[in-house]
Amino acid sequence: MLRNSLLYLSRQQRVFDFIRGNGFARRMASRFVAGETIEAACDAAAELNAHGIMATLDLLGESVTNEAEARETGRQYLELLDAINDRKLECNVSVKLTALGQDISDALCVEVVSEIIARAEQYDSFVRLDMEGSDYTQRTIDTFERDLYSHYPKRVGIVLQTALRRTLDDIERAIGIGARVRLCKGAYKESEDIAFPDKADVDRTYVQGMHRLMSRGQYPGLATHDEAIIEEAKRFARAENISPRRFEFQMLYGVRRDLQEALVADGWLVRVYIPFGTQWYPYLMRRLAERPANIAFMTGNIVREALSGSRNSSSTARHNGAH
Repeated sequence: MLRNSLLYLSRQQRVFDFIRGNGFARRMASRFVAGETIEAACDAAAELNAHGIMATLDLLGESVTNEAEARETGRQYLELLDAINDRKLECNVSVKLTALGQDISDALCVEVVSEIIARAEQYDSFVRLDMEGSDYTQRTIDTFERDLYSHYPKRVGIVLQTALRRTLDDIERAIGIGARVRLCKGAYKESEDIAFPDKADVDRTYVQGMHRLMSRGQYPGLATHDEAIIEEAKRFARAENISPRRFEFQMLYGVRRDLQEALVADGWLVRVYIPFGTQWYPYLMRRLAERPANIAFMTGNIVREALSGSRNSSSTARHNGAH
């Protein structure tokens, strides 16, 4: 019921218009989405860079329905890469193939995304192919391996989701060809025949895949806010003598900023995924609808961060008072 309601609201233009004009709603959204423009996105990346945190920028929008939209999205990504280079940001970009014409034709999609990767190569940068729902998993992997990675092995990587039963096999294949992988749990609601219904199985698969990528992978991105898994990654790195420079932790913009900064302070690499663009309202609503538990996840992380900040402030006050 909640999922259907959120999906319905995500498609209501009048609701979107109201939300965009509502100051409180925009402030809430701004915690998780870095504005609507390239300049705003780069400003957010620059602020993170100032705290020693790298970034990847994602122009929101997916499932475009005509060629003109796909090419316009591609053009905006070229402009985004220009801006990142001009501002000398520690930042790369993430793209969704459905936003670049995948639902129209593979040939169009490959043409548009290849232009983006070529521009990234010009700037010694990098492009990550986001993974969408399971209907797109094999198509995305095929496009990645056949049409993109074979031409730009150092400039393009892929995302794999441990919620899917197939993912450990996909990890082994990626390791075999030397491809860079961002490992995440996955936010999409999938059927039990292809995905694990229990969180414990998703977590177990994540840790198994993480160990393999850390040991034998090509600079993996470990995308998680799960503190138990993060601690296991740190333990495993130390036990196996894996350099903190051989992988990076990745998190979402606006989620557990305290944890991001703590990891950097301890010498670990951290990159934050920053979504931006005019489609921020449908993006947020669909992410919540895909798994309504995300509402509790986001709210819980805000509360934890606030409590952590409160404890740190109290500790600092006590420390300062002692002197």
